[in-house]
Amino acid sequence: RIGSASSLSSAIINTRLQELVRLFKERTEKVKEKLIDSDVTSDDESPVASPAAAAAPAPGGELEGDKPLGDDHYCEMLCCTFKRRPWLERLKSYQFPSSIDPLTNLMYVLWLFFVVMAWNWNCWLIPVRWAFPYQTPANIHYWLLVDYLCDLIYLLDILIFQTRLQFVQGGDIITDKKAMKKNYLRSQRFKMDVLCLLPLDLLYFKVGVNPLLRFPRCLKYMAFFEFNNRLEAILTKAYIYRVIRTTAYLLYSLHVNSCLYYWASAYEGLGSTTWVYDGEGNSYIRCYYWAVKTLITIGGLPDPKTLFEIVFQLLNYFTGVFAFSVMIGQMRDVVGAATAGQTYYRSCMDSTIKYMNFYRIPRAVQNRVKTWYEYTWHSQGMLDESELLVQLPDKMRLDIAIDVNYNIVSKVALFQGCDRQMIFDMLKRLRSVVYLPNDYVCKKGEIGREMYIIQAGQVQVLGGPDGKSVLVTLKAGSVFGEISLLAAGGGNRRTANVVAHGFANLFILEKKDLNEILVHYPESQKLLRKKAKKMLRSNNKPKDEKGGPGDALVIPPKAETPKLFRAALAATGRMGGKGPLGRLRWRLKELQELQ
Repeated sequence: RIGSASSLSSAIINTRLQELVRLFKERTEKVKEKLIDSDVTSDDESPVASPAAAAAPAPGGELEGDKPLGDDHYCEMLCCTFKRRPWLERLKSYQFPSSIDPLTNLMYVLWLFFVVMAWNWNCWLIPVRWAFPYQTPANIHYWLLVDYLCDLIYLLDILIFQTRLQFVQGGDIITDKKAMKKNYLRSQRFKMDVLCLLPLDLLYFKVGVNPLLRFPRCLKYMAFFEFNNRLEAILTKAYIYRVIRTTAYLLYSLHVNSCLYYWASAYEGLGSTTWVYDGEGNSYIRCYYWAVKTLITIGGLPDPKTLFEIVFQLLNYFTGVFAFSVMIGQMRDVVGAATAGQTYYRSCMDSTIKYMNFYRIPRAVQNRVKTWYEYTWHSQGMLDESELLVQLPDKMRLDIAIDVNYNIVSKVALFQGCDRQMIFDMLKRLRSVVYLPNDYVCKKGEIGREMYIIQAGQVQVLGGPDGKSVLVTLKAGSVFGEISLLAAGGGNRRTANVVAHGFANLFILEKKDLNEILVHYPESQKLLRKKAKKMLRSNNKPKDEKGGPGDALVIPPKAETPKLFRAALAATGRMGGKGPLGRLRWRLKELQELQ
């Protein structure tokens, strides 16, 4: 029992001494390295982040301690207590904004929708009520109710919304109430808004309820075009709305033509000739069918008999040919704009296939090129992302790059502790590349000039005697090749083969781009150089030389007794001393006998 206790204490002491020796060696190497290379700083040194980065608020826009606590509101009714609905409180405390941004305010887009609905009511139903006998004394109050409701929407748009719209003057966004009101009163839109609300309805008392007196209500077309622009800006697939709108133009032209045909038939007399409407069946459906055959010039219509009918039919044919050709041209433009990207992709792919066939490229290579085109297009929606952002200002490109790539790049160990602005500049230099299955991303022994960040997919690191054994599989968010960016003196050669396992989307940062950025950030350059040297030393050190607490033996070897101590014990034995050394010598003999 005494021998086991002594061996255990010796093992603990030995382990502690080995750890102290290792720490002294590391300290000595750091001091030596600092004396040799003056650019290397201590471990505690790190570049100070930019003030903008340090002062950046939390994602919520408020500090966590500054968030107000929500109060629970309860109301008592009889013997029960109910919690009030929060939307009622918000509705009571809601205040209408003093100024409205017409470009980004969704509430304003919703209001424009109601204005456009009122405008469509007037444009579609005024011709119907004027031509067809659908407005009768029995239902006249319903028509007037909806008419004046639309007038109320027009009036609210003038008094509340248009006078609060922000505008740009001299590069500044004007939000002053008087300036916004003055700007609206001087605009062309105010003149049209006032013209469309002319009170011609007062003539109802003299000539009766004639729907044509409400024709000025159709002059509020500016609201319709503004609604189209705002809606297309917020839709992800705006071309669908454009197709629907162009179709509505065609339907409206047929609608107006059918109303004119019924009016001409009533003017000539219903059923008076074979050309006019005979008064049978649904009048609107029959007249609309006639308008479709006329405008599209299908033919098969009865010949006009009177001069009025001949002139009316000629005007219909001319208008039909013009309107139909305009609609077809506009529809072609809408569909062409919607499929412009697909057309560009097809033209690039056809040109590449033609080039490969001309030079008789092997079929296997052609198939891989076609696969790359198809996967890149379906995964990104474009062949080169840089073409999409080249027209944007530098600040907007940076904002998009931060949202897309910052979370991945900020996790790279090599760049942790660097200036945040340096990372922002680096984000704009990243280039997206797609690799096909079994494509070599990099090969062992080649010069490394890039760093790779996996955006999507997986890559495999190969090694072993045959160079085909999978050492590790890297997934999305992983980084490799970062040491090659800062290595020098032959230390930037690839140490293994990296192959794409399936389709892989990678971000590439080239060495020359990083060097151009580091010129403006000397502190980050020192930190990166120190980290790169440290990573190179850890990669080049043999495995048996790596010391650590995890490498201690289960039963460590017994430490050898120092020579000076052994000489003192031997002298004590020869002298027959019985002091402390004598007792220690006798104790060591007992331990040896027990062992």
